[in-house]
Amino acid sequence: MTDLEPSSVPTGAGAPGCPAHPDALPLYGSRFLRNPADLYREMRQEHGPVVPVLIEGDIPAWFVIGYRELHHVLSNPDVFARDCRRWNQWPNIPPDWPLMPFVGYQPSTLFAEGDEHRRRAGALSDGLFAVDQFDLRMQCEKIADDLIDTFVEAGEVDLMAEFAHPLPLLAVAKIFGLPEPETPGLLRDMMTTVNGGEGALDAKQGIDAAMRRLVAHKGEQPGSDFTTRLLNNPVGLTEEELIQDLVLVITAAQQPMAYWIGNTIRLMLTDDRFSVNLAGGRRSVGQALNEVLWEDTPTQNYLGRWAARPIELGGQQIKAGDLLVLGLAAANSDPQVRPDPESATAGNQAMLSFSHGEHRCPYPAPELAEVICRAAVEVLLDRLPDVLLAVKPDELEWSPSVWMRGLVSLPVTFAPSYVAGRTG
Repeated sequence: MTDLEPSSVPTGAGAPGCPAHPDALPLYGSRFLRNPADLYREMRQEHGPVVPVLIEGDIPAWFVIGYRELHHVLSNPDVFARDCRRWNQWPNIPPDWPLMPFVGYQPSTLFAEGDEHRRRAGALSDGLFAVDQFDLRMQCEKIADDLIDTFVEAGEVDLMAEFAHPLPLLAVAKIFGLPEPETPGLLRDMMTTVNGGEGALDAKQGIDAAMRRLVAHKGEQPGSDFTTRLLNNPVGLTEEELIQDLVLVITAAQQPMAYWIGNTIRLMLTDDRFSVNLAGGRRSVGQALNEVLWEDTPTQNYLGRWAARPIELGGQQIKAGDLLVLGLAAANSDPQVRPDPESATAGNQAMLSFSHGEHRCPYPAPELAEVICRAAVEVLLDRLPDVLLAVKPDELEWSPSVWMRGLVSLPVTFAPSYVAGRTG
């Protein structure tokens, strides 16, 4: 893009528009905590596949929850563009808006378009292709074993805090060549940013600073890691481009993987199909991982796309500069593509959990994420075959985020044992 400058944010790219109807629904609040699927169903019945909503701060937007409509949006980046500087609501957005980390313009692949996006995304894919998946599997098994060793003698643990959250970050840190002392602060900043509450902007700055230190470190001490490969990529990423893309990859990876692990373990502990014989859990881990992407996908909703011109979508009149929120979870449950919500999802990879189109999660990132999450769940079940929920399933608390779907905690019990029986 040459006609949009960073200085246009947040002072705006034109007069503010207002896509909201009088009956616009709030896309925030406690109704999302327990069963967002019911809310998505009500929205679809009342408004159809494209819903007028208000996001935090009562900012108007369109919520795309129809599978076909969302697929169309994601397949047409020229019409439904990624550069947020088009947004017609910038004059109404305060600098400390909690969702600013999601939509504030940064010179990263996330907001790039056209040839520039292909250049940047190609460099990321090249760097990820070089990750040895067999070695990654072994690294993840060791990380999982090391984490389990810290609580295996206790007989009880919160698997979210002590396993699901730290494991993906430790795995990605290995891929990045990130020094181990950086990980505790980075994990804390990531969780603060994703939840979008108080301190989110400071946390985002903390993540940026950690990646800036990493780039400087790898410039002086290169290695056989993702960061070094990006530094040496022939497309010639600038230092700022490199930092922003590292921030993008690590933030897009850690929290969704943590929730993917947690949601999968929850499913295997509460659903009779998986909980009857956890000792044989390896045979059904892949099925559970895939089912979670359909039913409890970690990334529920995503900000977003901006209309490059006026257009009709799902019976709604979209104005130039309007924001479209991507309803990934709602689209996965659209009765137009899944008329029977109880139908099996095994082997069905058509879910939109990794998005779609040229701005989808860059290949082979989804494969690497599955390697990490599958290793985590399988090692846990191997080491703790008698693991049980420590509370009733309906007492589990979900994260308050509208954007992510994951457990605040996952308390379990198991027979205490000595540090033994490691996978590796």
